[in-house]
Amino acid sequence: MTATETPDLSAEELARGEALFRTPCDFVLGAVAVDGLPQDGRPEIAFAGRSNVGKSSLINALTGRKTLARVSVTPGRTRELNFFTLGAQDPDGTGGAYLVDMPGYGYAKVSKSAVKGWTRLIEDYLKGRRELKRVFLLIDARHGLKANDRETMKLMDEAAVSYQGVLTKSDKPKTSELEAVIAKTEAELAKHPAAFPHLLVTSAREGLGIAELRATIAGLTPNGVEP
Repeated sequence: MTATETPDLSAEELARGEALFRTPCDFVLGAVAVDGLPQDGRPEIAFAGRSNVGKSSLINALTGRKTLARVSVTPGRTRELNFFTLGAQDPDGTGGAYLVDMPGYGYAKVSKSAVKGWTRLIEDYLKGRRELKRVFLLIDARHGLKANDRETMKLMDEAAVSYQGVLTKSDKPKTSELEAVIAKTEAELAKHPAAFPHLLVTSAREGLGIAELRATIAGLTPNGVEP
């Protein structure tokens, strides 16, 4: 895959993604432990990645809401599993899905006890959540995969949690540098049993790859929204 290529998606799939993200998307709760997670059985699509990888910016770009997920210049601000509703509910209260903004990992300038707490929360969530349909592993396009990304990938492989790589900030590196990162990242992801084969390339600032990511998420939700 080059910097200008995206996985093959039909016009209908792209339209369904756009339709889904025109439905309500609102913050529901922030969980600091797994016993505080929602219990209504809706499917969950989570976003994981290093601190300052651009999770909040990407979620805001996906939903078209500038402040849905808080963007901070201070890495490590997200310290909970933040749940956002996505899609309209049926009259009986079922339907729809959750987007989950996970705490960033890999930021050293916090207390060891805080890092330990976040790590345990992430591990507990990834290991035992049947509602979790896919984790989008966000990877900074300027740097590629790092050691703590690999630790998270190993954890998801062991837990058989489906995950998919998403390059963020793809507007930052030069085209040749970006294509090298894409090739290297795809090659490494291909070696992991739980990794989804297609790498998505995005830029929240430029809007690159947002429609493709929306369509991918729509494909994971039940009772797809008609375009």
